[in-house]
Amino acid sequence: MSIVRLELNKIEIHRPKQRWRLYFVIVADHPENKDQMVVTVIPEDVILVVPDQENIISFEPEGKGSDGMLLLSRELPSNRELNVHFYVMHSRRSKREVGKVLNNIKSGVGNKVIGLATDILGTATPWLAISKTAISLIGQVLEKIPDRSLGFVSMFERFGSEFENEVEIDRENRGGNVTVVHSWSLVFDTIA
Repeated sequence: MSIVRLELNKIEIHRPKQRWRLYFVIVADHPENKDQMVVTVIPEDVILVVPDQENIISFEPEGKGSDGMLLLSRELPSNRELNVHFYVMHSRRSKREVGKVLNNIKSGVGNKVIGLATDILGTATPWLAISKTAISLIGQVLEKIPDRSLGFVSMFERFGSEFENEVEIDRENRGGNVTVVHSWSLVFDTIA
């Protein structure tokens, strides 16, 4: 069995303002049902960004062997592809509650909601299972939330031959007003 991990390493915001309250909306393939996607909001509280950070937020601590912020971990799909959408949001309030944003998404996609799942994708974060056909509604729902979208980045990955020689591969992508650096790793588990 092979396990894939997705970590967030760094975000750079391309706006003159230097005080932000960030949170992220993640949409990913459901680990057990190919006709569904799952959605979550992390972290539970906003990430405060202050001027001395110069709009660069690093999620990798100093030191050898350090990792970024874990976004998901799961078994490698049989087609060796994984679709992940990543939205960077700025909260207009000093406190953001994950449950409220998930409820906004739930009401926004309506009858496309399957249910709530926990302890999937390697995190304790609650994930909302939705029909795959609802993925196009997520952006529209986020536009209606009274927060500011800073950008969207696709973290789609096709796990090809480059993962046979590398433990971890970094990717960088710009979307909207942000550049996001994330890493995919593929671990071959010999215990089955």
